[in-house]
Amino acid sequence: MTINEIQDEVIEEFEGFDDWMDKYQMLIDLGNDLEPLEAQYKTEQNLIDGCQSRVWVQCDHEDGKLVFTADSDALITKGIIALLIRVLSGHTPQEILDSDLYFIERIGLKDHLSPTRSNGLLSMVKQIRAYAMAYSMVKG
Repeated sequence: MTINEIQDEVIEEFEGFDDWMDKYQMLIDLGNDLEPLEAQYKTEQNLIDGCQSRVWVQCDHEDGKLVFTADSDALITKGIIALLIRVLSGHTPQEILDSDLYFIERIGLKDHLSPTRSNGLLSMVKQIRAYAMAYSMVKG
């Protein structure tokens, strides 16, 4: 699936809920479903700057694609990073760099997060794009 196809799928899932409490619950469920990050990856290097809660993102380059794993000590934040991983993991660095993450706005995430969580979301996206940029410069 393309990044946009996955985003459309996420939008459709969130459209099933009218109440934001249900959407928060879905984020919490996504966070709970996220595989815990191995302790060896919970390092300062993988910690995202700009997040109020602690969020670690590990990036691996496999067969030309980036595979992300992550964890957080806050449930909603863990759900947010789980969504980002679902949309972006398993794609090439160039696909990630070229992507327009319209799902964030379309599901209302930006409007319903506190300013600190919103900043954290931007920091997560920025870090994922930084990994994509770094790997796009590595040949082979």
